[in-house]
Order: sequence, then C-alpha cells, then structure tokens
Amino acid sequence: MTFPDNCKYTADHEWIRLESDGTATVGITDFAQSELGELVYIEVETVGETVDANAIFGTVEAVKTTSDLYMPVTGEVIEFNAALDDSKGGDPALINEDPYGNGWIVKIKPSNPADLNGLMDSKAYQQHVGH
Repeated sequence: MTFPDNCKYTADHEWIRLESDGTATVGITDFAQSELGELVYIEVETVGETVDANAIFGTVEAVKTTSDLYMPVTGEVIEFNAALDDSKGGDPALINEDPYGNGWIVKIKPSNPADLNGLMDSKAYQQHVGH
C-alpha cells in the first residue's frame, strides 16, 4: 500500500496534490480503493461547479457498495478524468490499478491553495488508517 509524500489526505480517504500550474488533482487513496474492491462506475456531475470543502463532488461504485466522494478543499471542478468514464470507453478500475497516477478522479482550481495545509500529510494519514 502506498502513501505518496507529495499528497495531502482527508479522513474520508481522498487525496489531493497541488500541481505546478496552480490546479490540484484529487482522487481516492490506495487504502480506500483496497477497502472498496473493484470499482465499476464513477460519477462526477460537478464539472464547472465550485464545491465546498467536505461537500460531495461525486460517487464511486464498487461491486458491493457505493461511496460518496468528498472534496478535500473548496474549489472549482475543472476536469473529470475521461479515462475513468465507462460511458466513453474508459475504465473505472484504473483507480484500483493506479490510484495516485492514471486513476485520478478530478482536477480542481482551489479557491485557497493554503487550505491544503489543514489536511493530513502522508505520515498522519498512515496513522489514521492504522499503517
């Protein structure tokens, strides 16, 4: 199980990584995908909207359960990862295979990038999930 140091983490198992262009990439953690099992559907209908921190921005559906996705910080959702969109030939299981790489879920423009400082770092998240 991996916990990249260049990401920040939420108690709800989302990760966020600030990019050099000022945007941020958001996904679910390796721990979360392992707990959910094989992901079969991802729904994000918030592209173009500003979503508040801790508000739901989408859902992930696994074989046995559906889970809400919570926004780590307030920001405008600017892109949904088309590679996950099964209606467009994508594969939601990319999250299972590469949660911090090709399995990212959305890109956002954070309203205040400093808000990331209030999230857990890799070590704190590992303690949070008992690793």
